[in-house]
Amino acid sequence: MNQPLAYVHPEAKIAQNVVIEPFASIHKNVEIGEGTWIGPNAVIMEGARIGKNCKIFPGAVVSSVPQDLKFAGEVTTTHIGDNTVIRECVTVSRGTIDKMKTVIGKNCLIMAYAHVAHDCIVGDNCIVGNAVQMAGHVEVGDHAIISAATLVHQFAKVGTHAMVSGGSLILKDVPPFVKAAREPLAYAGINSVGLRRRGFTSEQINEVQQIYRILFISGLNNSQALDKIELELSPSKERDEVVNFIRNSGRGIIRSYFSKDAN
Repeated sequence: MNQPLAYVHPEAKIAQNVVIEPFASIHKNVEIGEGTWIGPNAVIMEGARIGKNCKIFPGAVVSSVPQDLKFAGEVTTTHIGDNTVIRECVTVSRGTIDKMKTVIGKNCLIMAYAHVAHDCIVGDNCIVGNAVQMAGHVEVGDHAIISAATLVHQFAKVGTHAMVSGGSLILKDVPPFVKAAREPLAYAGINSVGLRRRGFTSEQINEVQQIYRILFISGLNNSQALDKIELELSPSKERDEVVNFIRNSGRGIIRSYFSKDAN
């Protein structure tokens, strides 16, 4: 299972067929699922819950103590879903008293040098690019892509199927299904290519386009636009996801590149 030069705490729970390479370090109160590979010099710290068939590359540190001065030593966890890949030198902090856990979902790819801070919730099938720096309490929806060298403000949210361009600064919430780009970060169309790849029909994509035409191009404020969307468009999963996301946005959403207040 593990090489003689790896350190595995006797209280760690390691499933069958886990490979732990030389100089990796597995601390106590750790659980690792079947088929997972832990690379050389990776450090899996207290509270880690790593699923099946994951790959943790050299230099990664999973479930480190939060970089939060309010952290008082509470017992918290970090959850990594099945089939997720954590590349070189990624750091993932465990939770604080806020959510008590940090979560990265199933089938995710977290590229080299990214940081996922305490109490972040990253959904399934997400891609987080090289050197993305994610502050505490961030939420990322399923199938979202955050491109390289992006900075994400604490408590910000990125919606499902959204795609954020590289080198961005996310200060406000990024709604579902959109592409976000430019500086300051703004709506740059819907993520139509990604939606097609994931099996969305032409009718669904057209509906999403209509939603964002009303929201960003009609000249209405957000409340008026949401009322118009609910009045004119039939209920659907896509419509309701956009409406609920915006209504529950704590930081407010990005604006359109074409709107007057985007610059």
